[in-house]
Amino acid sequence: MHNKPVVIGVAGGTGSGKTSVTRSITQRFADKTILMLEQDYYYKNQDDLPMEERLKTNYDHPLAFDNDLLIEHLKQLISQSPIEKPVYDYKMHTRSDDTIHVEPKEVIIVEGILVLEDELLRDLMDIKVFVDTDADVRIIRRMMRDINERGRTLESVIEQYINVVRPMHLQFVEPTKRYADIIIPEGGQNHVAIDLMASKIQTVLSEKAPDAVRKNG
Repeated sequence: MHNKPVVIGVAGGTGSGKTSVTRSITQRFADKTILMLEQDYYYKNQDDLPMEERLKTNYDHPLAFDNDLLIEHLKQLISQSPIEKPVYDYKMHTRSDDTIHVEPKEVIIVEGILVLEDELLRDLMDIKVFVDTDADVRIIRRMMRDINERGRTLESVIEQYINVVRPMHLQFVEPTKRYADIIIPEGGQNHVAIDLMASKIQTVLSEKAPDAVRKNG
């Protein structure tokens, strides 16, 4: 019987540095040790909706996510079963036909703006992290990403931030900070916090290994 993987939730607002934190932690371990499960891949399938309805989707609202599937997949990985991770097509605003085959690993990092919002999802996590970055830094990062990588105009990014992203952050994302075991200010730039996280993961992995020996002994 394999040991149960260590499950870590990494939440925080858009542009907070969640992905940088996750990558920095991942780089400190061998490839076979850690897998990332991004909440962004689990937006709901919208095949049944006409395009004009899909365009109205609020991707910063909890209801945009298929948490049932995310929880089901996380449980499968915890029980050492592989999954087919969905892929989201942002151009078509619905789920793609493609999937990504994911094998279970010793550490699973569940990353996304609202991964701490769902109690059932939180209950599967061993360590809950909130990446806390000032709003002005987050909006600048989002502007740069959306303009450079997604071809958006400055005006459209600002409008979306004011009308959707900011109110959703204040209503749904920020309140989940209270569920965090660890709050990391300034995201990927906080090397001390990332080193501490990596040490904590190493400690948990080390503790699990003797357990397995004792059970088999």
